[in-house]
Amino acid sequence: MVGPIRGRTAAMTGVDQQPTVPLSGDVRIPLLGFGTWQATGQAGYDAVLAALDAGYRMIDTATMYGNEQEVGRAVKESGLRREDVFITTKLPPERAGRERETIEASLRALDTDYIDLWLIHWPPASPGDSIPVWREFLAARDEGLARTVGVSNYSTSQIDELIQATEETPAVNQIRWSPTLYDRRTHAAHRDRGVVLEGYSPFKTSDLSDPVLVRIAQAHDVSPAQVVLRWHIDHEIVVIPKSVTPERIRANADVFHFSLTAEEMRDIDALGG
Repeated sequence: MVGPIRGRTAAMTGVDQQPTVPLSGDVRIPLLGFGTWQATGQAGYDAVLAALDAGYRMIDTATMYGNEQEVGRAVKESGLRREDVFITTKLPPERAGRERETIEASLRALDTDYIDLWLIHWPPASPGDSIPVWREFLAARDEGLARTVGVSNYSTSQIDELIQATEETPAVNQIRWSPTLYDRRTHAAHRDRGVVLEGYSPFKTSDLSDPVLVRIAQAHDVSPAQVVLRWHIDHEIVVIPKSVTPERIRANADVFHFSLTAEEMRDIDALGG
């Protein structure tokens, strides 16, 4: 893993200088990404462009978000090289059986030759569909349409089913995560399997007025929201905050000039009970 970045300027200089974690297939994912759920149309385009300008180098979208075209246009018009931006998109579970058609539509909308990370957005409604979908994901990866593949909203047992059937481990499992939802066993179970944990909705399930977060934020002269993001990063858990407000987008990216102490990490972990 690349070490923590000291200072805002360094954090904005490119994907290779932000902290990353390795995924399967010699791929590295930035620990801080930009979520785009509900960011559509011109507002979505503007938000992604603002995020890239603020230093984010991973953009998370999905077929069901309806904004892949705006994401792709923002990446194209950002002035950044395609290889310096990590793009994640996702297959809706109701498209089981139409994986190839869906990823090709995503590639066209994003105006790119490949996806960095393709996820099964939710387990398919029919349990019997999960393994065939996963096999199609592996085929897309092997064809170079996606650099690596994973899942979202899967339980540990559902991940185990995929591994047992194919001997291929999802690179990532993207789930709701925050200090309030912290579960040491879930974290360890992913780590033991070689699955990178990626957390979404980091603020929605956090109490940013919690005295623990406020105290730690004051100690570092940052906001409680920045503490929540840094907590993810220091745990090597990928985090994808979402905002369409330029000031907040910039503040959420400005988390590389401080680190949490071991004691502070333990205090935040304890918020998960």
